[in-house]
Amino acid sequence: MRLLAHRRDVVVWSQSAAPAGRRHARRLTRARRIRRWARIGALLAAVGMLRLARAVRPRWRPALAGVVLTVTGVILRTGPGSVALIPGMLFLVDALLTPGYSKEDRTRRADLERELGEYSTQAQRCDLEAALERYPDRITRELRDILARQGGAGPGRPPFAA
Repeated sequence: MRLLAHRRDVVVWSQSAAPAGRRHARRLTRARRIRRWARIGALLAAVGMLRLARAVRPRWRPALAGVVLTVTGVILRTGPGSVALIPGMLFLVDALLTPGYSKEDRTRRADLERELGEYSTQAQRCDLEAALERYPDRITRELRDILARQGGAGPGRPPFAA
């Protein structure tokens, strides 16, 4: 007398439209794998675009966003991604209409950033921000913008936070 072999009969509780078998399971796993790689690729592309946006001059950031959205809208024009086409074109128009800075303005701002970078300790930054509080925002806007980009140790912020 010998043991019976284990039977691998599958009990179907509900009928489905898809054919049963290993072939169907392979297609599903392949499709899931492709979708997973597509999501990972899109995420890495978004991270790369964020890093690229930090490196690009502020004037060209809307152009970068416009190019990304327009290309996405063109590639996905038959699906729901086509909605990105119009905002992408609007960003491109905005980048074209934004005035550029002259060479003198860029050198003046670079000198100002260098001088403000000398205020490196938390106490120095707090003193500088206290001095800036005495003046209206329209006058000190550029200084505050540079300090915010450099990271500061003002009230409610940790030192050198980016």
